[in-house]
Amino acid sequence: MRPMQLLPKDKDIGWVPYLWLVYLAVLPLNLYFLQATPLQWAATVLSVPIFLALYFRAYWIEGRPLVWNLVFMTTLGIALAPLNPASAVYYIYSASFAGKMERPVDAWRIIGAVLAIIAVESAILRLPPSFWINVSVFTFLIGAVNVYYGQQHRDRKKLQKAQEEIEHLAQIAERERIARDLHDVLGHTLSVIVLKSELASKIADVDPARAVQEIKDVERISRDALAQVRATIQGYHARRLQAEAQQATEALEAAGVSVHFDFARADIPAAHEGVLALALREAVTNVIRHAKATSCTLRLELVPGGCQLEIRDDGCGQLSPEGSGLSGMRQRVEALGGVLQREAASGTRLLITLPEPSR
Repeated sequence: MRPMQLLPKDKDIGWVPYLWLVYLAVLPLNLYFLQATPLQWAATVLSVPIFLALYFRAYWIEGRPLVWNLVFMTTLGIALAPLNPASAVYYIYSASFAGKMERPVDAWRIIGAVLAIIAVESAILRLPPSFWINVSVFTFLIGAVNVYYGQQHRDRKKLQKAQEEIEHLAQIAERERIARDLHDVLGHTLSVIVLKSELASKIADVDPARAVQEIKDVERISRDALAQVRATIQGYHARRLQAEAQQATEALEAAGVSVHFDFARADIPAAHEGVLALALREAVTNVIRHAKATSCTLRLELVPGGCQLEIRDDGCGQLSPEGSGLSGMRQRVEALGGVLQREAASGTRLLITLPEPSR
């Protein structure tokens, strides 16, 4: 049989609530020194289980239900006060739970209400100043301390929730990054593999030696693609721009597209070079798949404050909606503070401008 759970599983609560119950000892001690009657003993003993039920329930509830719970707890103190003045401890317990209120102003209203009840009851019962002063001071102090720690607890919970949300968004961003990189890596490579395989098939009877070379290229490119996929998943994908440009040239020529290659010697930061390499791969893949071009220009040049990469073809350019590849390219470029421009007049022209990284 599952044991009854008195407190929520919260490391911020722990076992301390059991320790605070030690203050209930003032109830029987007060009766002992007053040489109380059986009625006083019976009323006090009966009030304890009622209080304990309200006490442990207060740890499970919030908002309006908590307010009503504290009303009942305070009422218990009011009812018992004529028989046992030590029942004022119930007021202190009630004020201590005010710190659980979401808004500090509500917590202070509860503490103020309890203090008002203590004043009214002390006046009606003509209780000595030594009683109501001590009770009022402890009610205020304990209530104020718990209001402070209650706010600290809520702030920690909010911070923890914010951190969990940040981690969740980071995981989503990482999945999207891997998806974009895999799209760019595999899209281009598979296009080259298909082109070279088709070429090998066409010339197998006419030029077997070249067909064998094309198949060897397919094997080499496939192995390279596998290594790139592994690196991308691990988050360490970084391809040299010059090497990417060379492979892009080979792919375009294999597709029957003449290439005008003009790459300036430039010392480009690794992060910028990786973005440009992936952008070049995606752009060349689109030229091979969709442009029906006969020539393509690949140009990299230094400009004041940064560098520019241009991919221009003479195909059937049109400003169609951006697909996932071009959209991912634009996101990478803009993440580095760059600009991607697309034109579709007499072919397609992509111009990527990246600024120098800030020092």
